[in-house]
Amino acid sequence: MNDFGNRFAAFLRTVQPESRLRLAPTPSGYLHTGNALNFVLNWLAARLHGARILLRIDDLDAERKRPEYVQDIFETLDRLGLDWDEGPRSPEDFEKNWSQHQRLPLYFNVLEQLQEKGMLFACRKSRRDLALFEGDYPPEFREQGLSLSAADVAWRIKTPPGFCMPDFIVRRRDGVPAYQIASLADDLHFGTTHVIRGADLENSTHAQCFLAACMDEDKFLKIKFLHHPLITDESGEKLSKSAGATSLKALREGGEGVERVFRQVADMLGLPDEANSAGELLRCLNTQ
Repeated sequence: MNDFGNRFAAFLRTVQPESRLRLAPTPSGYLHTGNALNFVLNWLAARLHGARILLRIDDLDAERKRPEYVQDIFETLDRLGLDWDEGPRSPEDFEKNWSQHQRLPLYFNVLEQLQEKGMLFACRKSRRDLALFEGDYPPEFREQGLSLSAADVAWRIKTPPGFCMPDFIVRRRDGVPAYQIASLADDLHFGTTHVIRGADLENSTHAQCFLAACMDEDKFLKIKFLHHPLITDESGEKLSKSAGATSLKALREGGEGVERVFRQVADMLGLPDEANSAGELLRCLNTQ
């Protein structure tokens, strides 16, 4: 078994029937094989020990969200043969009952708690402006006396020196809570206990754990995280939703099935590569 296979096996030993995992795609483009691989890993970890799975579609970014991207999530899960225990059953059910926009009060409650602790500051500067100071922002960049409802200003959280995401944004200039806030609040709300995510989100994990520590949210700090290697394209770059040629939809339309996803999972876990379905991968894990 390879390095990630060993880490996955150790992660599996912490999963119990009462554990809760989640699939958390973003409808900002058509899903690619890297997204599918992540779905399969989470599904395997849950189903091996009878844990529950939530489908959580992260749709706060209204500018990039499209109905066809939401539809693609359900089609991808269907093609992969993956089920889930909680969450929307269709795009219509999602829009009516499960959109993140219906949980905005949860996210603003987190922001208010952080503001009451004096952890936040308002800032109108761009990312390019701030990069010149390498996170050591001049005092004049930090605006005082504003409320969280102030328009055209981003809110950031004060982080310790050397933090991987210095003074990161927690509320965007358009007034929408940032991803780190929403993901933290949702994981607390839905009782997530285990998360498998890509290595590109490792800094996000640190950021969310920092937020949880600021709020004394021990429940979140007990979540078990596992970061898997990324699938790359022929040039060695990580797959992107903006690169339509790498999407699962494009592969389906080109006549390819999803078997390559299961072979990639098998290779990542050090399992026999003849598995052609999620069920076959699960049986391989059960026999180890």
